[in-house]
Amino acid sequence: MIRVGIIGASGFAGGELIRLVGQHPELELTFLGGSSNIGRRPSELHPGLRQDLGLAVEPVSTDLSGRCDAVLLATPAEVSAELAGQLAGQVASVIDLSGAFRIRSTDLHERWYPKVRRQPELADRFVYGVPELVADQMAGAPLISLAGCYATAITLGLAPLTLGLGLDLKTVLVDGKSGSSGSGQQLRTAGLHPYRNGAITPYAPVGHRHAAEVGDFLERSKPGTIGSLTMSAYGVSHVRGLMASTYVFTDDAVDTRELQRAYLRFYKGRPFVRVRRHTETMIPVPDPQAVLGSNYCDVSVLHDPEGGRIVVLAALDNLIKGAAGQAVQALNIRFGLPEETGLTMQPLMPA
Repeated sequence: MIRVGIIGASGFAGGELIRLVGQHPELELTFLGGSSNIGRRPSELHPGLRQDLGLAVEPVSTDLSGRCDAVLLATPAEVSAELAGQLAGQVASVIDLSGAFRIRSTDLHERWYPKVRRQPELADRFVYGVPELVADQMAGAPLISLAGCYATAITLGLAPLTLGLGLDLKTVLVDGKSGSSGSGQQLRTAGLHPYRNGAITPYAPVGHRHAAEVGDFLERSKPGTIGSLTMSAYGVSHVRGLMASTYVFTDDAVDTRELQRAYLRFYKGRPFVRVRRHTETMIPVPDPQAVLGSNYCDVSVLHDPEGGRIVVLAALDNLIKGAAGQAVQALNIRFGLPEETGLTMQPLMPA
């Protein structure tokens, strides 16, 4: 059994990590760390978790080398930046779900994460990305930084164009819509139910840090190129799930059938990316409600010849494929297990 510790156990992603690790056939949950809920059991923090795991939240102040083979950080970026350095020499692998080490470029990191002070030499040691695209680098990696929820959807949507077909994308515009769980458990006026319910809130209309990490990653990944990538993000009244609608402008000749074949070919053998035709079900897909509770990302690609653009739609559950499920997927790859182990749950619909 692989011994796993979770730090940040009281948050939404932390709760999902507890649930997924607790039901995984090859993982043993051996440590829960936190700061504000010391002594509390998972069932007290997460109403859906009733199973007695024999663990309570502990302060992160002891050497974990004798208790954990891997530690999952579901902590704010500022906290992850500090903890990663402490844990790197203690356990075989640290997997960070925050944005502390996602952006390789120092200047770009300081622009989007000005309060996150990290060690540059430590940042260079992290393997960053979505498991479907960097699995070979994750295998055996001591330090892994996972893509953000939006970044996961955007990157999986664009990768067949840039990494697969090698297209040069002049302009990429992303329209993102996500549910309230993406904001975490921080109490903010904009998150109160009377304001959030039924709303479409433009909380990041002229830029989002997840788009910055996508650009940083794809710029270092060849053969295709991206001239500019910008994003607008909106909060909607869903609790879970997100949709990334990406509009791509390129001078390269394409058509819908060629694009569909390219996406199917690129994601063949990758169980958690479902390439879908927009009209294949009784409701148009991708739709976040069709992936809730699962580790799937649904992707559709269409060609708009009148508009001179490629339209890529990607939907996922931000707490599973965008966070906890992706962490377990990376953990499986890191320790040589089949990547779908413990993650074969189907979506819940309606939810």
